[in-house]
Amino acid sequence: MTTTISRVKARMVLDCRGYPTVQVDVYAGDARGRADVPAGRSTGASEAFELRDRDETSYRGFNVTKAIANVNDVIGPKVVGLEVTDQKALDRFLCELDGSPNKRVLGANAILGVSLASARCAAAVAGLPLHRYLRFDSCVLPVPMINLINGGKLTSNDLDFQEFIMMPVGARSFSEAMQMASECHMALFEIVVKKYGKLAGNTGDEGGFGTPIVDVREALEVLHEGVAAAGYAKDMVYALDCAATQLWDPEKKTYTVGGKEYTTDGMIELYRELVRDFGIESIEDPLHEEDWEGWQAIVREIDVQFVGDDLFVTNPDLVRKGVELAAANALLWKVNQIGTLSEAFEAAEVAFRAGFGICVSERSGETEDPLIADLTVALNCGQIKTGSPVRGERTAKYNRLLEIEEWLGKDAIYPGRSFRQPVLKGARLGRGQVATT
Repeated sequence: MTTTISRVKARMVLDCRGYPTVQVDVYAGDARGRADVPAGRSTGASEAFELRDRDETSYRGFNVTKAIANVNDVIGPKVVGLEVTDQKALDRFLCELDGSPNKRVLGANAILGVSLASARCAAAVAGLPLHRYLRFDSCVLPVPMINLINGGKLTSNDLDFQEFIMMPVGARSFSEAMQMASECHMALFEIVVKKYGKLAGNTGDEGGFGTPIVDVREALEVLHEGVAAAGYAKDMVYALDCAATQLWDPEKKTYTVGGKEYTTDGMIELYRELVRDFGIESIEDPLHEEDWEGWQAIVREIDVQFVGDDLFVTNPDLVRKGVELAAANALLWKVNQIGTLSEAFEAAEVAFRAGFGICVSERSGETEDPLIADLTVALNCGQIKTGSPVRGERTAKYNRLLEIEEWLGKDAIYPGRSFRQPVLKGARLGRGQVATT
């Protein structure tokens, strides 16, 4: 069977917000791999460059015809003849072809589409599901971080923190976890509509309810109420995505939450209280992306998972810095933040070797492509954050994970309360054991 790339084709498709994005097909003989490129709304300053046309007459400047042309006219002809099964060499070639530090020339969205589609094509050549092609012992299904209440940039309300999340750690399998998630969503819908009116049942970018709540404590109380009403209070822990860079005023050197200003020390005390009162075990981006000293302090002072998103942007060098400084203890892994699959795996390897947790994450601008489900299982990382279980671009990932669970059968592992460091065959993961290509 042919293992060299024979053709590459890109086109425009729409993401869940109705914005254009890039879809790429990579062929090796009769084998084809296809991948859609997601896009973020709440983005870190150091993310790889997403190329948009900036022509206000077409999709208000968000069109991606330049990125698509770069795939079809520049990248495609150059990669024909390269081994589709050598992911590292291919990704290295793509980075060299671009030649800029952050993929500004060709666009990270163009490069990533080719990188991901090539991995899918290689899996097709091998006759394996993507997760098993990327890792021979892939078997860990993730604990889902179910985002049920939205705020921040993800919806049109005045709730400052971006995501209020439940994690069904008491489930015995991924499929049982999804049953819990769905039933909690149903119960919470009834509660928010009764409390705040029928418009509160509308959802934000990631499917969480866009309630008129302003106080973060009230949001957590309502979330707990929904879980209790569904009968799963003993099976849940909770998480937050604070997206604190959006709350930071660099001139005042303060954060604003619920109309009140906080110093870094004040934010740490606020989180200490929320952890104590609401069973929170994971907090993403509690402080802004340049406050390395604050991150060091919060990790020392509060014993929960602190996940770096804007802090790390899935960049191996920034993850190394975080490890060296002991800032954060977990990585939010978004493959489009760095722009190639190999670089994202490198970031995961650095994190794993340091004993960090890893949570694979979607973007607010998702498509129906479930690729990150396979990547999560390939990493055996034990955590995924991909929104509420009610919208097609989100359920596509959950449904793919259900399919993978069925495919794995008795070999499937659901880590439950060990989500930060899943257990595989009696030994804890997290010491450099990552997917290889």
